[in-house]
Amino acid sequence: MKITDLEVFIVGNPPPGWGGRYFTFVKLTTSNGITGIGECYCATFGPVAMKAMIEDVFERQVRGMDPFHIEALWRRVYGSGYTLRPDVSLMGVLSGLEIALWDIKGKALGKPVYELLGGRVHERLRSYTYIYPDLARGQDDSIYWNAEASAERAADYVRQGFTAIKFDPAAPYSCFDPRQPSLESLTLCEKFVKLIREAVGDKADMLFGTHGQFTASGALRLARRLEPYDPLWFEEPVPPEKPEEMALVARGTTIPVATGERLTTKYEFARVLECRAASILQMALGRVGGLWEAKKIAAMAETYYAQIAPHLYCGPVEGAANIHFAASLPNFLILESIETWGGFHTEILKSPIRWEDGYVIPPSEPGLGIELNEAVARAHPYSGDKLHLEMTNTPIG
Repeated sequence: MKITDLEVFIVGNPPPGWGGRYFTFVKLTTSNGITGIGECYCATFGPVAMKAMIEDVFERQVRGMDPFHIEALWRRVYGSGYTLRPDVSLMGVLSGLEIALWDIKGKALGKPVYELLGGRVHERLRSYTYIYPDLARGQDDSIYWNAEASAERAADYVRQGFTAIKFDPAAPYSCFDPRQPSLESLTLCEKFVKLIREAVGDKADMLFGTHGQFTASGALRLARRLEPYDPLWFEEPVPPEKPEEMALVARGTTIPVATGERLTTKYEFARVLECRAASILQMALGRVGGLWEAKKIAAMAETYYAQIAPHLYCGPVEGAANIHFAASLPNFLILESIETWGGFHTEILKSPIRWEDGYVIPPSEPGLGIELNEAVARAHPYSGDKLHLEMTNTPIG
């Protein structure tokens, strides 16, 4: 059995667009007709460039390979062009292709992917969601900075069964960060955690999201405001380049620090662990280097008693990979969901991801346990030129 073909789908994510502007899916086919689906989480280049990168790596490294030889493929791609260092775009390409290979392996063996990663540890996976607007009630993006509306929405999610809610009132974030938070921002963030804690009581954890906006000293000023309300984590309080600075925050607050969505490969995560910069790791499976690389990072994290909370701001194929990864982990903490996996995340799959009363149920079907609805994918091509996510490009005072 050899890999013979590749197809790339750049799928526009229709309004409300939760999970990003578009999804980059890859489909691999073997010489005996088995197909596997993966997802690349690449935000550094536009979709035309990313499709060309995926095709280039496929032709150089994947076409003709045995789909079981993932370790050798990983080293060849990681060292491609005399690199041998973390490259977020290259690893995003590799991640999607690698996830598709695991899908093929599972189908060839008649086993769910988690059984090939050491076996299922968890029968169900606790999940959380960001606070999103309730479109049926006429809410819009202003909810992200409206503490009263967000607290009301958080209570809605708890009634649905969620036991953890994430929110990020400290935006915007800029390519000129880190900065000191303004007094206005500090006050708003404190208001958010106060009102949401009052709304959910002890029925749900609060996950306080940031996107590396602050200096270590600024993050500590914010953390002191949040501590009385006992959030489960303080996410990416400083930019990801220098874990030594994040470690200052981790040592200076009682709130657990979480990080990892912008990191790639075991080498970057090793620095986080060695510096004690975070006790919760949030790798994105479509960027970190794939399932096998994520499994290695999770094993390293075990030795530091660090926990894993896979990140998701992408499509449901990366989401499915997260589910199999999480199901196999002894140090799993919680899984990111985009609400209950409804809307376009359901439409793009032939059968939906199973969510019940705050938990995701790992599938029992072979491979990833999902199939891409290719008719839907082809009906929603992305025709824009914007990146999957974009930051503010001017300094924030």
